[in-house]
Amino acid sequence: MVERRTGQPDAMGAREMLAALLDRETFSSWDTPPAEAKQDPAYAAELAAARDKTGLDESVITGSGRIRGRQVAVATSEFGFLGGSIGVAAGQRLVAAIDRAAAQRLPLIALPASGGTRMQEGTTAFLQMARITAAIGAYRAARQPYLAYLRHPTTGGVFASWGSLGHITAAEPGALIGFLGPRVLSTLHGAPLPEGVQTAENLHACGLVDAVVGPRELAGFVDSVLSVTAARRRSAPRPPAGDVQPSSAWESVLRTRSAGRPGLHQLLAAADAEVVTLQENTIVLALARFCGNPCVLVGQDRLAPVPGPAAMRLARRGMRLAAELRLPLVTVIDTTGAELSQQAEEGGLAAELAATLAELVNLDVPTVSLLLGQGAGGAALALFPADRVLALQHSWLAALPPEGASAILYRDPGHAAELAARQRICAPDLAADGLVDTVIPEDPQQPGLACERAAAELAWELGQVDADADGDGAARLAGRLARHRRAGAARG
Repeated sequence: MVERRTGQPDAMGAREMLAALLDRETFSSWDTPPAEAKQDPAYAAELAAARDKTGLDESVITGSGRIRGRQVAVATSEFGFLGGSIGVAAGQRLVAAIDRAAAQRLPLIALPASGGTRMQEGTTAFLQMARITAAIGAYRAARQPYLAYLRHPTTGGVFASWGSLGHITAAEPGALIGFLGPRVLSTLHGAPLPEGVQTAENLHACGLVDAVVGPRELAGFVDSVLSVTAARRRSAPRPPAGDVQPSSAWESVLRTRSAGRPGLHQLLAAADAEVVTLQENTIVLALARFCGNPCVLVGQDRLAPVPGPAAMRLARRGMRLAAELRLPLVTVIDTTGAELSQQAEEGGLAAELAATLAELVNLDVPTVSLLLGQGAGGAALALFPADRVLALQHSWLAALPPEGASAILYRDPGHAAELAARQRICAPDLAADGLVDTVIPEDPQQPGLACERAAAELAWELGQVDADADGDGAARLAGRLARHRRAGAARG
């Protein structure tokens, strides 16, 4: 059992939670009575007392219902039933519900509140976590969204299995969430962790939880997620081609560094896009719709710290999310380069960049990249190769900032402008060399207009692809690889 601490929320029971989440009177139970099993008399008495206390026959409730009119499957814990612990009967009930959700192709919402494994049943109960995890793996292979909402408290094997496997994970404000609860930590290690470590808010700050959402706001959050994952592409009008006025490569470099240069957030605002931000640090990971067309967005913000190893892992999470949910991936590039530090080197930065680049070029859903501003080094390259590549007129892509290239070739930065031109790093040259498909004009008097044009181009490109089409993955991958192998051939 996990004890409640001062300042932690008064946890809702399972039935209260379902009433808060689901449309009124839409819940339909999938549960059947647990099979009778031979039990120790003391444990049998505990079960009987738990049933009398809660009015439930086990620690989990499963079934289906509607959220804002959309049919979903749900599985929720009752902490009042032996601490929401999972034994054989509860494990069997959860696995049956997960399998049924997969068969009916329903989004699955898990609402755990549990101390973990039911100690009274020993190792057999402990192994239920493996059974449940296997079932979730099969469910995710069915390409349906799995959302976990970690309620107060969620600890132990439940947190370390089905509580941590959501495509998207939200948590209850103030909830105690951790691998070991305070009592076990104190017993085994002499003291609990410092105050505040095992909280929903801290896990959100650490990037382990996507959102902290109150129980009564959860329906709106789930609806916003499902409105993207369940959306289908729409045709969008192709923006009229604008004139790209000649300029020097160095002028483009300087423009991308100017204080008033619009970035990722200005792009999203200009698009009037529906955005569900999941993580935002050195990389923004979000679900988005451009003119109704859904995608997973992985983007760099020019004002954020430079990306390091953790940012690349987050980018790959976005790629896997797109692949599993059969959504197109949009990447937005705008970075001065990767993190240059001892921590980044020791954290395997080069390996993380390579893994991200490899995952992107082999991704089996449509991909669109937008070169929004600066594109320096491996952190830019890791998000660049795509089926369709867009670029703002003054954006650029290079192995190093021009000053760095000058330092290598001339041992000083003074030849940066010359090298920017010679290396053909700016968008018009990238297009001429077959590396960019569309160059989006920029007007220095109206910097926000380029974002509007870029958003319209993204909406049009997303309207041309169908991530749900079966059988086209191999052809798409072959075309993508052929494109990269031709890189630079247009110059010949």
